[in-house]
Amino acid sequence: MPREKGRTVVAQNKKALHDYAIGDRVEAGLVLTGTEVKSLRAGRVSLLDAFATIDDGEAWLRNVNIPEYTFGTFHNHAAKRNRKLLLHRKELTRLERQVEDSGRTLIPLSIYFSDGYAKVELAVATGKRDWDKRQSIAARDAQRDTDRELAEHRRRRR
Repeated sequence: MPREKGRTVVAQNKKALHDYAIGDRVEAGLVLTGTEVKSLRAGRVSLLDAFATIDDGEAWLRNVNIPEYTFGTFHNHAAKRNRKLLLHRKELTRLERQVEDSGRTLIPLSIYFSDGYAKVELAVATGKRDWDKRQSIAARDAQRDTDRELAEHRRRRR
């Protein structure tokens, strides 16, 4: 059977884009067991409350809920276990340096399959305050109104 090509998104953390100001992004591989991969391919994953840490020179993904595979046997995995992330040493030290700054954390934005391999997109994020959230909502609404007016203007010109 040929290897699958391209990028297939399994889950996105849309709430993270609302709650955090996103900085640098990086792609990391995931160390998974067989039943975890099968659950991911079925689209069963939740990134709510998930975060990543760097402990003793290794990156770990925490609080990601990948439910047990329904057809699994006694070899099934634990749903919320810590999963190791695969990063190059340079990326790991750069991320560790950025996270040491106060108020920054590593947040998973999405989990996807890239050419058959499970990957996670991590971002260095800073928490937004309530007024930041209101500002971004207002900017998004203003952009939506502008786009709507432009589309209406183009329709009238035809």
